[in-house]
Amino acid sequence: MERKVGSGTATVEADADGTFVLRVDGSLQSQVDLADPTHLSFEYMRRIGDVVDAVAPRRQPVAVVHIGGAALSLPRYVAATRARSRQIVLEPDEDLTEFVREALPLPKRSGIKVRAVTGRAGITQLYDDSMDLLILDAFEREAVPANLVTGEFFTECARVLRPTGVLVANLIDGSAGLPFIRRVVATVRGVLGDGVVLAERKVLRGKGFGNVILVASPHSVPDLTAAGRKAQPPYDVMPLSELAGKAAPLLDAEGFVTPPAPPGTFRS
Repeated sequence: MERKVGSGTATVEADADGTFVLRVDGSLQSQVDLADPTHLSFEYMRRIGDVVDAVAPRRQPVAVVHIGGAALSLPRYVAATRARSRQIVLEPDEDLTEFVREALPLPKRSGIKVRAVTGRAGITQLYDDSMDLLILDAFEREAVPANLVTGEFFTECARVLRPTGVLVANLIDGSAGLPFIRRVVATVRGVLGDGVVLAERKVLRGKGFGNVILVASPHSVPDLTAAGRKAQPPYDVMPLSELAGKAAPLLDAEGFVTPPAPPGTFRS
């Protein structure tokens, strides 16, 4: 299937393993298994799934806000593992959401509500202390939007999260020394407190590009060490305090540009 949407030309195609792949202008966005929504094809999504599983036992409903929707892979995972969960997805491309609902229908009574609004605007519309999890997984032109990693944005996240709530952010970097990741870590620590990052060792050592999952909470974050060892491929768990160093927090007024993925990363 193919359709023009707000962000370009969206396609959904069946993969050899029976899953469905969503692309926009050729850029890989999501992979969904309609028969088994607990099957997360992307490595970084499996890591986020590990966080969800560590935060709340299966079958225990949770309140989640997702910033970034695409094919709704992670909301489907939460709905399948924790029925009756309340989920809000902030996805500005209304045409894309409509296309996904048609091509990859959500199960009935999924509890997933999609709002056609940007993450930055949508977060301000949520109630104080209303969410157990806030999952940031949003990209624009294959880079994390700059206004979703500043101190002002994370202050809104802290307001929305319950005292025991957890922020999970999917970031990317591959530069030597991870300058972008370090600055985001410093920003989050200044607002939410400590936590951890999850990533392959080569990425944390600045020897390869990849996803870095940031996990933080005003209360505490779950121990993900065992999950990291069992994962395929395994990932390391590093405290935010070890990564931040003397990095300066990011602020709206700086007008910085977030690093894009290397050419071809999302084209496989």
